[in-house]
Amino acid sequence: MYEQVSHALLNDILDAFSHRFRREDLRHFYTRLGANFYAIHSLFGHLYGHRQDFKEQTVRLTERLARAYIERPAALKELDMAREADHNWFLDQQWVGMALYADGFAGNLPGLIERLPYLQELGVNMVHVMPILRCPQGASDGGYAVSDFRDIDPRMGTVEDVRALGARMRERGMLLTLDVVVNHTSDEHDWARRARAGERAFQDFYYTFPNRDVPDMFEATMPEIFPETAPGNFTWDAEMQRWVMTVFNNYQWDLNYANPAVFIEMLDIILFWINQGADIIRLDAVAFLWKKIGTTSQNEHEAHLILQLMKDCCQVVAPGPLFIAEAIVSPSEIIKYFGEDAVIAKECEIAYNATFMALLWDAVATKNAKLLNQGIQSLPHKLDRATWLNYVRCHDDIGLGFDDADIRASDYDPYHHRRFLIDWFTGVYEGSPGRGRPFGVNPKTGDARISGALASLAGLEAALESGDQQAIDQAVDLILTLHAMILSFGGIPLIWYGDELGTLNDNSFLEDATKAGDSRWIHRPRIDWGRAERRHQPGTVEQRIFDGLRQLIEVRKHTPAFADFNNRELIEVANPHLFVFLRAHPTLQSGAVVVAANFDANPQFLDLDVLNQRGLFRQGQIEDLITGESPALFNNRMVIPPFHFYWLTSQRARAQL
Repeated sequence: MYEQVSHALLNDILDAFSHRFRREDLRHFYTRLGANFYAIHSLFGHLYGHRQDFKEQTVRLTERLARAYIERPAALKELDMAREADHNWFLDQQWVGMALYADGFAGNLPGLIERLPYLQELGVNMVHVMPILRCPQGASDGGYAVSDFRDIDPRMGTVEDVRALGARMRERGMLLTLDVVVNHTSDEHDWARRARAGERAFQDFYYTFPNRDVPDMFEATMPEIFPETAPGNFTWDAEMQRWVMTVFNNYQWDLNYANPAVFIEMLDIILFWINQGADIIRLDAVAFLWKKIGTTSQNEHEAHLILQLMKDCCQVVAPGPLFIAEAIVSPSEIIKYFGEDAVIAKECEIAYNATFMALLWDAVATKNAKLLNQGIQSLPHKLDRATWLNYVRCHDDIGLGFDDADIRASDYDPYHHRRFLIDWFTGVYEGSPGRGRPFGVNPKTGDARISGALASLAGLEAALESGDQQAIDQAVDLILTLHAMILSFGGIPLIWYGDELGTLNDNSFLEDATKAGDSRWIHRPRIDWGRAERRHQPGTVEQRIFDGLRQLIEVRKHTPAFADFNNRELIEVANPHLFVFLRAHPTLQSGAVVVAANFDANPQFLDLDVLNQRGLFRQGQIEDLITGESPALFNNRMVIPPFHFYWLTSQRARAQL
């Protein structure tokens, strides 16, 4: 019955379109709309079918899709068709990303265009430009409090500069990733201003209440995101004389997706940036899209329906671009953002592998891989046509959201282990070389997260201060080992800008009153391009890290086993300091690679009998893909130096790569 209703409604809409869009070539649009309309109608009906204006809102939604398709440039439509024909294109090992703030990296968008050769020198071909939309100065949350979703911060450039950046990147075979903050707006957005002015339609764009009755019900079960700086989840707006939901900061108003007008507007904004040339859209804070009394208002079923609906609608207009789910949640929850009960991603094709990132840092502090191995075993299998975004550092803090059961299985006490990690990386623990800062300290629970640049957390800053050459060497080795893990794990590696040069903490944020209360600014650097030139001076830290990382990227791109087809197998070894896994391409009989990393400050050995029993390395001499040399070996035990890794294959297999 429901299918018949949707079919009849589609016929009515198409009949109206035949008069309204008579001169437009909508052949591909009609084909995709017909293929996806039942799913769109079903999801839209599940969310909004109880409303009297449901049919009217469905027509409005479809009209927005048609307009976006008409506005899509011809070159991007051709790219859509090419990606439809090669639907696994983003699973290839060729892709290597970098995330950056345009102002910190290159000043503005035109400056970023000029720096594209630098990125290509490193081997980066996917660039995530952190939020560049118009935000209030001093209350921007690093670009995530947007006051105009269709305009650029004038300090960054113009919308035309975005189009120019996208075009230049396509010429170079590079992908452009942009953010759309889907959960909230700035309190200075036009919608918020009109809500303050008393317009009921725009008050319904947000969660606003005349008294504390409903907010108190929400607060009973909702956690605090920023307990230090923004306790609670509601803010009193004196001008509006209403309480408004502000889950993140008091100047970020949460959008009410129970209102279909909100969904249509935000979808239209996503399509707008896709039409400016974005290959990938990072959807920020997707776990918070649906609020429900009596719950944490995170990871609700309706939030997934909203993402599925966004994906289906984008498939009609532009099937080429991808979605990234920015959901820093438990492994059992993050896997749902690909889409449940499916083979291909019904929601987002890419998701942040925050669990892997945090587990790597645990291995750094403990100098063993016990929790890393345990946590990876608990990481659910993802869909075939979906992939991880693997990273060591990003613009955000390092959370310690490990599963308590995994911590206990690794012979640690959850509370004390997290306390140790915070103390280690902030340099409180005796003998620690960590130079991070705590973030998000909750005085009620004692919970905290960690801020800091990779090089400073990994001990390079302390080593340079002391002039200890051995400590410097070990820190450089550790930095490269961490990157080797994200480059080989399976998924798209994402490098944080400045890490390719060993950039240290930037404490200048303390001099800016608008930033001093947010320690995450310590690892959001402004690149010193004079220092970056030292990457050409042999023996410098910058040269060793940059060239080491460039070589890793080059080898990755020539290693088919590193493509992401769910082709990773964790190998359990007796040595707790080692992290070992196998990568093997599903359609190639040879070319398997064993990745082995030692997180200890002492040499460790890998018993090759464990690999031989799996049929690995029984014939041909073992070789490291990076150096082309054979690691030290005695009585079938391989020595792995401190803070070092190997990408192991046989000479026979290497010859066939």
